[in-house]
Amino acid sequence: MNKKVRVQQLGLMDYPKAWDYQEQLLQATVSIKTHNRAHQNEAQEATPNHLLFVEHPHVYTLGKSGNLEYLLASQDFLKSINATFYKINRGGDITYHGPQQMVVYPILDLDNFFTDIHKYLRFLEDVVIAVLADYNIIAGRYIGFTGVWIDAHEPIKARKICAMGVRCSRWVTMHGIALNVNTDLNYFNYIIPCGIKDKQVTSMQKELGYEVPMLEIQQKFQHYFAKQFDCELEGEL
Repeated sequence: MNKKVRVQQLGLMDYPKAWDYQEQLLQATVSIKTHNRAHQNEAQEATPNHLLFVEHPHVYTLGKSGNLEYLLASQDFLKSINATFYKINRGGDITYHGPQQMVVYPILDLDNFFTDIHKYLRFLEDVVIAVLADYNIIAGRYIGFTGVWIDAHEPIKARKICAMGVRCSRWVTMHGIALNVNTDLNYFNYIIPCGIKDKQVTSMQKELGYEVPMLEIQQKFQHYFAKQFDCELEGEL
C-alpha cells in the first residue's frame, strides 16, 4: 500500500492536453495493477498516486450522463467568447472551467486508501470546506447534490462555489474538483451549471470582495488533502 502522492503544478493547460495526461497516468496505474494481479506470487509493484493542479482556458465540459440542452450557446457564440466545448467521460453534468479557477485532478489508486467512491467524494468536499473556512467562508453540502455550497441550508440563497465530477476505473480515479477562486462568473451564464436550474454560482472573490492568490489556495488545498487522506506529499507546491 502506497500512501505517497506526487504533486504537480501544470499551470494553464488546454483541456484536451490535461485530459490526455490524466488518461496516461490512469492507464499506467491500471497496467501495474493488472500485472500485479497476474503475478501474485511475485513481488508486487506499488501503484503511484498523483495530485495535479491546473487552470484551463475557457472551456465547457459535459459529463457522460449530462444533458446537451444545458449548453445554452451555439458553437459560433462559444468561439466569439474564446471558449471551447467537450463531451467527456466523468460523472456529472455540464460545467465551466477557466482562468483563476483552481482545478485539481487526483489520480489515486483507491486500493491505497479505501475502496469507497462515495467516501472519496465526501473527502474531497471536506478538503474544500476546510480551505474555505480559513477565509471565514462557511461552506457545506447541499443534500442531493455533489460539490461545495454556501448557504445550503437556505434554498433561496444557496449558491455553488465548487463543482465536482470524477471517473473511477479499477479503483483508480481521474477528473476531480473545480473551485471558483477569482473566476469570471459571467461564463456560467451560457450554461445551466451541473444541470441545476434554480441555483446560482459564486466565487471566493465574490464572497470576500478581493482577489485571492491562486498559489495560496493551492497550497492550502494540498495541506488539507494530506491531512484528510492521511498521505505524504512529494513535490509540494
